Amino acid sequence: MKLHRRELLGSAAFLLMAGTRYASAQSLPWRPEAGSPPTFIKGPWLFFDAGEASAVEALVDRLIPPDPDTPGGKDAGCAVYIDRQLAGPYGRQAGLYVSPPFIKGTKEQGPQDEDGPAVRFRKALAALDQYCKTQKGEAFASLSDADKDAIIGDIEDGAAKLDGVDGEAFFALLLKNTQEGFFADPIYGGNRDMCAWRMIGFPGARYDYRDWVQRHNERYPHPPVSFMGRADWNGRKT
Repeated sequence: MKLHRRELLGSAAFLLMAGTRYASAQSLPWRPEAGSPPTFIKGPWLFFDAGEASAVEALVDRLIPPDPDTPGGKDAGCAVYIDRQLAGPYGRQAGLYVSPPFIKGTKEQGPQDEDGPAVRFRKALAALDQYCKTQKGEAFASLSDADKDAIIGDIEDGAAKLDGVDGEAFFALLLKNTQEGFFADPIYGGNRDMCAWRMIGFPGARYDYRDWVQRHNERYPHPPVSFMGRADWNGRKT
């Protein structure tokens, strides 16, 4: 039996309405824009040292350059997002089998070595700066935007050989993590002030859409909401 998306959404809306009626009977009426957000993590770099942080900020700002309407990867907090992820379970491959033997697999099988994302980033950033110093006389973060773009392009297509590092695999990992940081909820460190959500018109984590369920093909008019709520609700900055 096939279940179409609209039927699934309709069933979900029905269950939500039924649950609301029950909540009302329990003296818990729904009210818009309510909720208790989790705590936002602030502070210094958790994984990167100063040189690594500068390199990653420079990298993400070339992958997502700023324009007059939207911040680039650096000001959007993509490097902060990557730093928080590498300092946590993702960086150390928590929950994954990481014991030998390690056998090189195909690209479709994903990474097949003991190095998790944290180790891969650390090795690649060191190799990147060494390559840039050899080729250009300066670390990556100090290069001109044109030189940065040229080196990133060479890493992407395999022309730049980083010592002891698969440059193409590193580029793919960096790009994926940068995209995640740009579009993830700001609680994870990126998408600062929900800039990416504003750019694409995404409403964010508004927990109740009942008044819009039947309004198809209309642009949602309200500003986006993070897991943390909105700064203008309580004076906080996202």
